[in-house]
Amino acid sequence: MRQSVHPFTQRRGWRWLVGGLLFLWLSVVAHAESGPSAGRPGRGRAAAHVSLASVPLPRKAAMLNQALGRPARLLIGLGTTDAMTIVGQGIHPDIYDQYINGVGTDSWVHWNQPAGAYLQKVIQNAEMLGAVPMFTLYQMAARGDGDLSGLNDAAFMGDYWRNVHLLFQKLGEYGHPVLVNLEPDFWGYALRLQPDPSRQPAQVRLNSDCPDLPDSVTGVLACLIQTAHRLAPQTYVGIPPSLFVDLQASEPDYLQRLGAGKADFMVMQTQDRDAGCMEAQDRTASCVRNGKSWYWDEDNRRSPNFREHFAMTRRYAQALQLPVLWWQTPLGVPGDRPTGSAPWRDNRVRYFLTHAQELVDAGGFGVVFSPGEKSQTRIDSDGGQFRTLSKAYLAQPAKLP
Repeated sequence: MRQSVHPFTQRRGWRWLVGGLLFLWLSVVAHAESGPSAGRPGRGRAAAHVSLASVPLPRKAAMLNQALGRPARLLIGLGTTDAMTIVGQGIHPDIYDQYINGVGTDSWVHWNQPAGAYLQKVIQNAEMLGAVPMFTLYQMAARGDGDLSGLNDAAFMGDYWRNVHLLFQKLGEYGHPVLVNLEPDFWGYALRLQPDPSRQPAQVRLNSDCPDLPDSVTGVLACLIQTAHRLAPQTYVGIPPSLFVDLQASEPDYLQRLGAGKADFMVMQTQDRDAGCMEAQDRTASCVRNGKSWYWDEDNRRSPNFREHFAMTRRYAQALQLPVLWWQTPLGVPGDRPTGSAPWRDNRVRYFLTHAQELVDAGGFGVVFSPGEKSQTRIDSDGGQFRTLSKAYLAQPAKLP
């Protein structure tokens, strides 16, 4: 399960005054640091989409960063976090991610007016931070996690595709680099139902953007990628493997048949909750899952450990020939033993930011840290861990090949 997302909350008074002044200051700093070459989103005429199809895999990460206007190093980002909290800690993320979810009258399209205005609010916050905006499209779960009944419901899919069109139309009007994560978990649930995505029916041709694509799950992904690249050339889309334990042997092959290699990058995960919450199997935080040993061994001697994860990452990346972005990486703080209650322990931030070269060697171009549920660790409850480690990392970053 993923974090539920709510509309942007308006803030008034002195906080907006301070935010506006900080935005102006950051804009001046970004200009002084030579614009896109310093890692800030560029301005001016919108560029064409940079295709990585013919680029050798070891070079794709650096090429994608260049297209995003970022430096040739492992990028670090934050998601589902209030922008003013990030500003208040003096953190400078490369990527700023927010969910967009729902189908129908309660979807992200209607969170602000006019329709789709929520996108601009996220983009403004990303620009205030000097970050590339990122959106996690999570519409397929509108009827419930794993409920795919909407795939052949013309009303549901009609609304779904109208939202998709509006998303990429608005991002095309923005005209600057954006990342979009396409439907986490959905592809794993689809695989469980039908191992051949071309044989799993889905309403695609009712969408006027994709009249020539097949009415199948294969067509769904092809339509998402095609619409993004046509309407928003500077938007780069990522395919997220589910990494469900029961699917890990078959999923790379499934994704190949799905056409996932035509995306721009792959979205990798560790887990969407702090390890301590999973150890406690806390129902109130939706941490009840099958499995064990949630806290990975940093010495990489006992299983599970980080190097096992990076080996799996390389296997997926090689299969799809795509660079990797880790997403929704937990923010917990390391601990010697489970606490049984919040604040939950985790060691992903510490390991990732002190072993960044291992992420690069596994094909990574970036990592986004974010809580997967409201009671998980955040940057305002981690005792300054992320602020300290991200600053240390940026002083000696892991360079891309």
